[in-house]
Amino acid sequence: MYPFGKGKARLIPYLYLSIPLLLYVVFGFGPSLVTVLFSFTDATGVRGQEWSFVGFENYKTFFGASNAGDRLDAIGRSLYFAFAVVIIQNAVGLFMAILINKKLRGDKLYRAVFFLPVVLGVTVSGLIWQLVANPLGGPAQSILNFFGTSSNFFGDYNIAFELIIFVQIWMYMGYSMTIFLAGLQTIPSDLYEAAYMDGASGWKAFTNITFPMIAPSFTVNMLLSIIGALQTFDIIYVLTGGKFNTTTLAFDVYATAFGSGSADYGLASAVAMIQFLFVFTISMVALFYLRKREVEV
Repeated sequence: MYPFGKGKARLIPYLYLSIPLLLYVVFGFGPSLVTVLFSFTDATGVRGQEWSFVGFENYKTFFGASNAGDRLDAIGRSLYFAFAVVIIQNAVGLFMAILINKKLRGDKLYRAVFFLPVVLGVTVSGLIWQLVANPLGGPAQSILNFFGTSSNFFGDYNIAFELIIFVQIWMYMGYSMTIFLAGLQTIPSDLYEAAYMDGASGWKAFTNITFPMIAPSFTVNMLLSIIGALQTFDIIYVLTGGKFNTTTLAFDVYATAFGSGSADYGLASAVAMIQFLFVFTISMVALFYLRKREVEV
């Protein structure tokens, strides 16, 4: 009847909940409301400079004819980036999780190695790959020299964006692998034994047992990778600074607010709101489809 006691003791759970709730309001929900407010102003972020409400002018500027092409290119790169990262990252992560789940010798070492990029962080990972792909004597260039060719890597308009996609997958594949591995380890071994007795091959066992049973892990991984990929700007900043046709919608938010000599917080906030709606819409569509798939399987 009274698991937390009587009287004032019953308020203890609400006290514990109020602390993280307060932190969320101050550092999460509050700044989000300010962003919505700033999107309707001409705020620049300069201390002492007055700002005023301008209505939907920032949104009109974003969709203006003068820069519509650049904005559409950024949105297109965002979709391309998300599609490539989500598909390849989860496919590789699932493959590695299945291999490690077979209890190979040194499986704990493999887990640590594959998860290490997640721990390193964006800046360290970006600097590592900048050194590897340094066109003036980096290891990658040394290999190309052996074949009599060369490349500017992250300074090449043709491959810079694809290289960023590769680095993004390399950084977070271990995260997807860990979630898939947790799902695989919840599957009862009796199911596989019964399938093998019925003559089911490895592929049939995967399609009829493994894949349906890890549906919740698949949903979590897909949503996390979709949201993460669509919001990625930091690795782009570290590797190319948005140059060489690598600007995405998420990076455009940063570049508008901090990337020029005169910051435009109002326009940056409007771009952030468009980015939010962009991510929210795609995530909700993906969630609806993935939840429906979980029910069907």
